Amino acid sequence: MGAVLFRHNREAYDAALAMLAEKGRAAVIHPTGTGKSFIGLKLCEEHPKKTVCWLSPSEYIFRTQLENWRAAGESGEKIEAGATDDALGQAKDRRAVPDCLANIRFYTYARLILMEAEEIAQIRPDYIILDEFHRAGAQMWGQGVQRLLTQYPEIPVLGLSATNIRYLDGQRDMANELFDGNIASEMTLGDAIVRGILNPPKYVLSMYSCQKELERYKARVKGAKSGAVRAEAEKYLEALRRALEKADGLDEIFRKHMTAGEGQPVQLAGESTQYGGYGENAQTQADVNKLSGRYGKYLVFCASYEHMQEMIAKVPEWFAKVDPEPHVYSVYSEDAQAEAEFARFKADGSKHLKLLFCIDMLNEGIHVDDVSGVILLRPTVSPIIYKQQIGRALSAGRKQGENAVIFDVVMNIENLYSIGTVEEEMQAAVRYYRDRGESSLIVNEHFHITDEVQDCMRLFRKLNETLGASWELMYQAAERYFETHGDLEATKRYVTEDGLSLGQWLDTQRKVRAGKVKGVLTGAQIARLDKIGMRWESKTDRNWERHFKAAQAYYREHGDLLVNVRDGKYEGVELGKWLAQLRTCKKSGIRTAYLTPKRIEALEGIGMVWDVPDYLWEQNYHAAVRYHREHGNLDVPYYYVDSDGVKLGVWIANTRFARRNAGSSRAELSDDQIARLDELGMIWENRNNVTWERSYAAACRYRKKYGNLNIPVAYVTEDGCHLGRWIRSQRSSSKSRNIDRRRKLEAIGIIQKEN
Repeated sequence: MGAVLFRHNREAYDAALAMLAEKGRAAVIHPTGTGKSFIGLKLCEEHPKKTVCWLSPSEYIFRTQLENWRAAGESGEKIEAGATDDALGQAKDRRAVPDCLANIRFYTYARLILMEAEEIAQIRPDYIILDEFHRAGAQMWGQGVQRLLTQYPEIPVLGLSATNIRYLDGQRDMANELFDGNIASEMTLGDAIVRGILNPPKYVLSMYSCQKELERYKARVKGAKSGAVRAEAEKYLEALRRALEKADGLDEIFRKHMTAGEGQPVQLAGESTQYGGYGENAQTQADVNKLSGRYGKYLVFCASYEHMQEMIAKVPEWFAKVDPEPHVYSVYSEDAQAEAEFARFKADGSKHLKLLFCIDMLNEGIHVDDVSGVILLRPTVSPIIYKQQIGRALSAGRKQGENAVIFDVVMNIENLYSIGTVEEEMQAAVRYYRDRGESSLIVNEHFHITDEVQDCMRLFRKLNETLGASWELMYQAAERYFETHGDLEATKRYVTEDGLSLGQWLDTQRKVRAGKVKGVLTGAQIARLDKIGMRWESKTDRNWERHFKAAQAYYREHGDLLVNVRDGKYEGVELGKWLAQLRTCKKSGIRTAYLTPKRIEALEGIGMVWDVPDYLWEQNYHAAVRYHREHGNLDVPYYYVDSDGVKLGVWIANTRFARRNAGSSRAELSDDQIARLDELGMIWENRNNVTWERSYAAACRYRKKYGNLNIPVAYVTEDGCHLGRWIRSQRSSSKSRNIDRRRKLEAIGIIQKEN
């Protein structure tokens, strides 16, 4: 049996069943950490004779959900479907699917798009579950989902997601598009905190780049041409320098606030000796650390692979006051070792601080049990990513008072969709329950925000406003440049004769308007720049547009973006090389300013495949499925090419080679790939060896029956073996270097020629 549902999930589950019965479509929109996946798994468990087609962004997310479901059931506790949706510990039994969920037919959205209509027809589901259903809005994944739903128009469809809005895709509402607006249960993150389903976090604001910002402003002040502006700015600059000297560094901030875990926050030796209920038995600093939960688990979100490596290098500087020897782990989605590293982190129960540095692997669908908090080092304006990241620290089932801590050290709180929005959601929920006379449901009205850099941020804003007074001076320089050159295409390093960094200023105006850097640019200022020929897209953006248009044209012509790097130019650009570079960027996490989430979605919308080897493997595998249906085996001739142009014979041979030579330069096969080919009767031995052994066995049977091998060359056995031709070939061949074969032939009277 699986877990028992929490009340909020049981209510959502009952509402979803009723809506499925009446409408055929039902969406459940609950925030991260409240146990959405358990709602779907409960449906599977309570309908064991019904086939459930479960779709998910990744196999890893689904496997983790199953482990948590199994662990929750094995615990014997009322872990009510969600104590972290997930992550209620590692399952002891690591079978792929528990017995009670054997009715699930699982597919990733990526695999679905490659399935033929015949394969989809074989699913024959009684229910369809779309996990993280907002992801089905991507063009390619969405096409696969629509094919499935079109083939089974009468089958009930349940959707699970923390959000129904695709913020970077024109604010599309996927609950309307996929479920006709049928929402069985909807809950905001603020509502979940108010009701006590999720404990309110302790939110700590700071900045790790204050000194870098200070140096940047020093340069701006020095470059100000107006004496009055420069004098006023220097006053704020000096005040800011003094404020930063007094402000705590990140090492001290982590020391003060990394107290989540066992017991209440405590003071260190030398300060007040109140040990949060543990009395005076804690004699040493190590005892205090242990009792205060300083050996907790923290998720550290980074922007890119390079950024992650830079941040890992900061560990000794930032965390030595918490634990001189922290355990550091790192994962990202393209890393082959990510799953094992993630498992080691989850299993680490040592008396050390545990830090898991992540790029994008843990944003969605995966939770970590007993996480003490998260550290946000990745600036993001996406509300989906932001709430998913802070949601890693929140989970249903935590005891009252077990509040995780969120360290926002890149000022994510200043983003449009941020913790301020969560506070607004909480106030809306409080008003709602009070108006309905249900004040008893209100458990939390607020959560604590600790602003460690409030004075510094105020001075940064004042300094920025003061320097803004020089905008008019720079605009006049831009006017003069336009009168001379007829445009504003100055290089970034261009400096006017009187020393104004006009190129850098123009670049900054573009970035401010695009929201890439903080600043103020009024509508009147934009209009004035437009009049003198300002082009708001940067050269980098124009490079993107030119290549993306070529990619769109290629996709319209070919139906994919599998462009060979050596194919030369297409539509005037080296499209294959550009796409290959983007795949490298995505895999390594570099150049995130160029390959933004919005651009990633745009590429995926025209068929971009990030992992080409996996994609091509799936294409070849489906060709193998078609061959097996037609011939009943995978005994494919080497030069066989199917009607779609797939060189199946070559692929089968290469696949056999990869299995026999694991660890070679060729890509290794996964256990799942091997199992899928085994289902088709794949013979892993060399095809020539298989043919030889089959023919030899036929020769043995003939000799036993007739006492000789005097067979006409044209003789063919009943099962299609060209035995006569094979025997002549063996007799006319030189002695085989394979001693075992030679002895076997001699045993049945076939003597080969001397070499």
